[in-house]
Amino acid sequence: MSNSRKPDDARQLLRTARMRVTASRVAVLEALGDHPHATADTVATLVTQRLGSVSKQAVYDVLAACTRAGLLRRIEPAGSAARFETRTGDNHHHLVCRRCGRTEDVDCTVGQRPCLSPGDDAGFDVDEAEVVFWGLCPDCRDQN
Repeated sequence: MSNSRKPDDARQLLRTARMRVTASRVAVLEALGDHPHATADTVATLVTQRLGSVSKQAVYDVLAACTRAGLLRRIEPAGSAARFETRTGDNHHHLVCRRCGRTEDVDCTVGQRPCLSPGDDAGFDVDEAEVVFWGLCPDCRDQN
């Protein structure tokens, strides 16, 4: 299934989230629809290619605003730059290649939140667990 978003889809998502529709917000959502798990710097490059001159700070601001609004999810695999994706609101995790950083979605085998429960929750009301599976992607594994 493609994560690619059409401009009208991005506009509608922004409206539904009660966010102002701007060219930079639409471009960020489209870029991440086409390139899931991209870093902020990659998104900035993609947005600049689409719109021309856009500051990195403007892209970072859009990423932060859309993440706060629930339109994007920020993931931070250990030792890697933060990555963003448009797949939100479901219970999925990630596979990350130790060598090249390729990141792929993987559905939770449990299917409900949280996928894992701590042995001692210390009184917390746990509603989410992030799981990252590490290994080598097929391309890197085949290079050995």
